[in-house]
Amino acid sequence: MAVEKISSKRQQITLERLPQRLRDSFPKLTPQMRLENYNSVAHLSVRTGAILFGTLALYWQDLIIVGKEALQSELASHILAMPFLVAYFIYRKRKMLRAVLSFESSAPTAKEIISREGVGAVLCLLAFLMYWHGSYSFHPLEYHLGSLPLFVAGLLLIVFNAETLRVLAFPLVFLLFLVPPPLEIVYALGTNLSIISSQAAYAVLKAAGLPVTLTTQYGTPLITLTKSGSNPLVFSVDIACAGLYSLTGFAVFALFVAYITRESMWKKAAICLVGFPLIYALNITRIVIIVLLGAQYGMETAVQAFHLFGGWTLIFVGTLVLLILTERVFKVRLFSPVPNRTICNDCSKSVESKQQSCYVCGRILNPMTIRLSKPDWAKVVLIIFSSVLILNLQVPVFALTEGPAQVTIQTLGGGEAVTKILPEIPGYTIKFGYRDRRFEEIAGQDASLAYVYVPAATETETSRATVWIAIEVAKTRSSLHRWEVCLITWRLAKGYQPRVAQLSLRDVQLLQNPPITARYFAFQDLESAVLQVVLYWYENAYFNTGSGLEQENVKISLIAFARTPEEIPQIEDRLLPFGKAIANYWQPIKAWSQIALTIAQHGPMLMTMTAVPLAIASFQRIIQRQSEKKSSSKLYQKLALEEEKVILQAVHKAAEKKQPTVDAIALHYEKISGKRIESELLFRRLCEAEQTGLVRKQIVSCEDEPVFAWKSQISLPRT
Repeated sequence: MAVEKISSKRQQITLERLPQRLRDSFPKLTPQMRLENYNSVAHLSVRTGAILFGTLALYWQDLIIVGKEALQSELASHILAMPFLVAYFIYRKRKMLRAVLSFESSAPTAKEIISREGVGAVLCLLAFLMYWHGSYSFHPLEYHLGSLPLFVAGLLLIVFNAETLRVLAFPLVFLLFLVPPPLEIVYALGTNLSIISSQAAYAVLKAAGLPVTLTTQYGTPLITLTKSGSNPLVFSVDIACAGLYSLTGFAVFALFVAYITRESMWKKAAICLVGFPLIYALNITRIVIIVLLGAQYGMETAVQAFHLFGGWTLIFVGTLVLLILTERVFKVRLFSPVPNRTICNDCSKSVESKQQSCYVCGRILNPMTIRLSKPDWAKVVLIIFSSVLILNLQVPVFALTEGPAQVTIQTLGGGEAVTKILPEIPGYTIKFGYRDRRFEEIAGQDASLAYVYVPAATETETSRATVWIAIEVAKTRSSLHRWEVCLITWRLAKGYQPRVAQLSLRDVQLLQNPPITARYFAFQDLESAVLQVVLYWYENAYFNTGSGLEQENVKISLIAFARTPEEIPQIEDRLLPFGKAIANYWQPIKAWSQIALTIAQHGPMLMTMTAVPLAIASFQRIIQRQSEKKSSSKLYQKLALEEEKVILQAVHKAAEKKQPTVDAIALHYEKISGKRIESELLFRRLCEAEQTGLVRKQIVSCEDEPVFAWKSQISLPRT
């Protein structure tokens, strides 16, 4: 208690209450200082611009694709908020970034700088290899966006320093929310949520005395409201109504709220844990309100209420309630300004001696000007030059083709489009099957077409199988579902056994350059025992929408039937020439260079060869640090003066309780030894300990305010 009282007395002076003499001692912005600030901003903008240019050069196609998905798909709508949230994260850390860019925790040697830039270059190379290998796989977008944080981390190490990467670690990890969630997880989680939500809503409605029943249809819960004198009202609680889409977006905002709180880690974790039950309870409330509105005003009003209270409205209400709970229950500050930090009497001495920081309280008084040295300019130029090369070597996320540009989407499926959209195959005749407009409406597609290759009726060709071609066109990739997900994963997620048995599932390279990866999926219908073999792949193609050319997502499926399971390999071999012919007919716009193709083909091996040396170097660094700590501990035991040992113990205790500044260390020194120590003497002792490797000076965050503190380099037991 004595320490806390002393602390409150010694830290009662704020900047606004400083005596005029002490306030006048702080530096004022002279024209020269303003010019230095402008130069710092300009040089910082050059570095930041190099990072942004390099990132956009590699990922601009992927960002455009996920942007379109966010506008069209409710599951990805949270991506629209990502740029604003990440920008706020960086803005929140602006003072810390300025500090770590101005200072180094210790003056880095040339070897350390080369090592840091080398690690950054290796991270960029790993991301680049992952990106190109992803373009050679069946899931290119997932690979690409997964490599984005790794690539940006590498650029930060090259252009700035390790402290900058440490400050921006969370925003970088936060970028993983750009990766589309796997549909298998979406269906499994969404189905469970829909079942629990429907049961909870049914219990509430039943308790309120409403005549409702709970049933299921094709695995989807149905709440039926029986009204006298009118037809029953049926409310389907599917994945969308279960709140899964809102839950995904709310998870982003819950992490956002937890991160910006100025409290301990356990409170941040508690906020996240409270947030998810909260949004789930709000979704159950939404279902109950919709059913009540339907009972009172009819189904049309209920449908309008579903769209009104869904998606972003639910996320907004949930986030608002979470903010209120955070402020009222957890007693934490979010957007409220940071209280004026206390100013010690020694700040004036540091200002008079033209120090950049106060040696006692650790406050940064005047960060140094950020300048671009010749090596920095060389790195910026190298990044820009490499980015230009990337733009020239860039490959599409999905194979980009000219497509049937002469055919408008409005006329797809007509007889005149048959010979234009598919190639002629010797021995086969192309016929138009049908256009499934009902499926287009359900799946949100622009076109869903079926064509058929019928073998010529000759004696030598009677053994040839009929091949069906399904062409699906949509503005977003999420509207083009995978076969195995629709037939197996979706059924399992609903709690039902699949109606088909999977016999084969593998990827095959359809075209080598540009690479197009297709997937074989063979299955047997359990009721009819019909064997079906599907070869399908995705592309991007230009279509004439009537008002001009527009790039669309396309899924092309080749379907054939087998008589026995043993015949499946033969059917697969028969479908492969059809797939190659169609892919070539759609005229891929851009071929890959041989070096790009080789890198993509051997991506896993090259990534392993790149990551192994990095892992070995990291392991050696860990061993080296442990060895240094052991050496420091031995040196600590050999210290002749008891005062030096107590100082190191005080550093250790101050780090456990709060930021270990000189002022805080002095308080713990007094508590341990029972006597006071002058701040100047303590500072000199700490500088001597830093030279011997017993402590290290570093910049730490005190509620997003940068402070110089001391970190112990020896291992002492917790007390």
